[in-house]
Order: sequence, then C-alpha cells, then structure tokens
Amino acid sequence: MARNIAILAVCSLLQAAGQTTLSQPIPQVPAPRTPGYEGPPQFQGSVPAESAQPGALPLTLQDAIQRGLKQNLGLIVGDLNTRLAQADRLRSLSVLLPNLTGRVSDSVQQINFKALGFNFSVPGIPSVVGPFNVFDARAYFTQSILNFQNLNRLRSARENVQASQLTYKDGRDEVVLLVASGYLQIIADSARIDEAASEVATAQVLYERAADLLKNGLSPAIDALRAQVELQNEQTRLRTYRNDFAKDKLVLARLIGLAAGQEFTLATDLPFQPLENLSLDQALAEAYKTRADYQALQAQLRASELTKRAARAQRYPSIAANADYGDIGPNPANSHGTVTLSAGVSMTIFDGGRIRADEDQADAELQQRRAQLADLRGQIDAQIRSAFLDLETAADQVALARSSLDLARQTLEQGRDRFAAGVTDNIEVVQAQNSVASASESYINSVFAHNLAKVTLSRAIGAADTRVQQYLGGR
Repeated sequence: MARNIAILAVCSLLQAAGQTTLSQPIPQVPAPRTPGYEGPPQFQGSVPAESAQPGALPLTLQDAIQRGLKQNLGLIVGDLNTRLAQADRLRSLSVLLPNLTGRVSDSVQQINFKALGFNFSVPGIPSVVGPFNVFDARAYFTQSILNFQNLNRLRSARENVQASQLTYKDGRDEVVLLVASGYLQIIADSARIDEAASEVATAQVLYERAADLLKNGLSPAIDALRAQVELQNEQTRLRTYRNDFAKDKLVLARLIGLAAGQEFTLATDLPFQPLENLSLDQALAEAYKTRADYQALQAQLRASELTKRAARAQRYPSIAANADYGDIGPNPANSHGTVTLSAGVSMTIFDGGRIRADEDQADAELQQRRAQLADLRGQIDAQIRSAFLDLETAADQVALARSSLDLARQTLEQGRDRFAAGVTDNIEVVQAQNSVASASESYINSVFAHNLAKVTLSRAIGAADTRVQQYLGGR
C-alpha cells in the first residue's frame, strides 16, 4: 500500500513538472532592428536616370556615394542656391561699376509759348513754333566714385556666396551619411535573410524529425505541433526580412537617383573592423577645421557684420559722377556734338528713423549668427563624443553578441541531440532556436551599429566622402 502511494506521488510530481515545462514561455525573437539615419527631408529625393539598364547593376559603396553626390535632389537645389547667391553678388557689384547706356531718338515737335506761360508777344516771333524735327544720338555714363554702403553690401554678398558654397559642401557630407547608412542597412538586411533562411532549414529538419517520431509513436503530438509552429514563425520572419530588404533597396535607389525599376546588387562587403589611430582630441580639432557647416556659419557671421556696416554707412556722404555725349540737330546730316559733365556729393540729413531701423535689424541678425555659431560648436563637440561612445559600445556589443551566438548554437546542437535520443521533448530545442535567432539579430545589429557609428563620425568630422572609405574599408 505504501509502495502504491509512493508511486502515485512520484507520478503526480512528474505530471506537475511536465505541466510546468509545457507551460513555460518560449522566448520570442525581438522584432525591432537598429534604425538607420533618415536625414533632412530635402535630401530624401533625387533626379533619377532616364532609363534602367538591363540586368542587375553591381553597386559598390563608392559607386553609390558618387551617384548620390551627382543625382541627389538636395545637392541639386543647393547648387542652384549658390547660383542665386552669386547673382546677388553681381547685382551688388553692378552698382559700383561704370554704367554706360545709349539712346537714339528722332522727334517732331511744335511748341505753344502761351501754354508755357509766355502771354506776351515779341514782334517777329510767333506764339506757336514748329513743327520742327529734333534728332538726338547720345551715350550716358554714370559712375559711383565713393559709396561706403554699396562697398559693404558687396563684401557681404561675397561672404554669402562663400557661405552658400560651404553649405553645398556640407550637403555633400549629409548625402554621404544618408547613402552609406542606406547601404549598410541593406547589408544588414541581407545578413538577416541568410540567418533566417538557415533557421528555416533547421526548423524544417526538426519538424520532419518530430513528425517521424510522432508517426512511430515515440513522441507526443504536442512536439510535432510545437515544431510546426516554430517552422512557421521562422518562415514569417524570413518573409519580413525579405520585405525589409526590398524596401530598403528602394530607399537607396531613390537617394542615389537610379532609374525606376533598376535592379542592383551590393558589391562591397563591410565586415566588423575596429577603428584605430584616432583619438577624441584629434577628431575635435579636425572637425573645427573641416566642418563645412561650421565654416559656412562663420562666413554668414562675417556677412552679417558687413551688412551692419552697410546700414551704418547710409549716414556717410556718397560721391557720384555723370556724363553724356552725343549729336543733336534737325537731322543726322545737320547735327552737332554736345557734352555734359557733372559730379555731386549727397548725404542723408533726415530719414525719419529708417537708417536706425536698418541698423537694429542688422544687429539682431548679427547676434543670431553669433548664437548659432556658439551652438554649432557645442553641437559638433557633442556629435563627435556621441559617435565615439557609440563606437565603443557597439564594439563591446559585437564581441558579446559573437560569444552569445556561439553559445546559442552549441545549445541548439545539444538540444537537437537530446531530442533525437529521446531524452527530452523539443521545448528546449525550440528555446535554443529562438536563442540562436535572437543572438544572430543582436550580432547583426551590433555590427551595423558599429559601422553606422563610423559613418556618423565621418560626418561629424567633415569631408565624409573620403573619410567613409578610410574608416569602413570594405572589399
């Protein structure tokens, strides 16, 4: 009797343990992936090529960057903005250069002296003269000799041209960051597809094994159902990764201006490679020298200073000269040359506060530029420090994820062997599968994050188109 009670107690414990095992939650693979860099909206589009090339286009990272620098909409608009700034400089220059115009006229006139106020009459001179013909061919010349307002406006316009050119250069760095980030995202998508396809193959084998054991009466139906669910989960994950891969390729194609429907393959592999021989102090010093947006804001600050001087110079006297020379007479055959020369000094005596308003406005813009420059300097410092932190953290995560992936694969292999030997059910196999998938995703994300931090650091220092190749390497 005691023996039967003991057997019943053991069976109850085993049943409870089995229920606990069956009800134990299976860890799920994290769906989120490390996001790439999106960038300003004006750089998201491009002017695409007219027609697609036949077949798939092999696209290296350098090819993608060069296409982006040529076709990206933000850079095209930026180049047009530079041309607008150059047009404004020419307009400011024109008021300081000589202005020469010509005019030829031929008119018939009749004059009523009484209409002009001559109510008295002179013997021999009629009150109405004409009609008579007047021919006049004349050249007019004007020249600003001294005008401090226009001189400072010209200098300000020159600084604005330089600022626009530097802003365009900064836009090139922004495009490099966008294109490289998109390229890295596609590489990560491809790695996820390869990993998920491997997991699908493993899940298929395990499902077939569980189905055979069920058919032979060696395992319960729950094992086959669990294996089938895991197989479908892996197949769903693979479809999701393939969809992400196709959509990210569309995004990159838009960034670099590929023709609609153009197929392409990535021809550059970018494995994990630690960044060496670059200190934080070196990166900061280099950034303040090479960051185009920092230099552009400095040029805008100088332009604002000159604009303020131009506003103040409206109070100063200005000197200008005028001249005209031409032939005048009844007709071209009967005409005589005439000339007029004049020079004058003019200055503002009272303007109702207009000059003061211009000075206040220019001073406000100047203070804004100074504040923006100080903020940008701090922003550059924060961006570079943040990139270095991301590099360090991502490098540690790569090492940890690689170790976790190796351990998860060993666990899966042992679980498969134990399940095949009938020692246990396939719960631990499914758990090991999910652990492998999770570790693979972590490894892919950490490598992507490390390479993205390199690209971000290239953008933060400046001259990104050359630094990206230097920092990423690739083959």
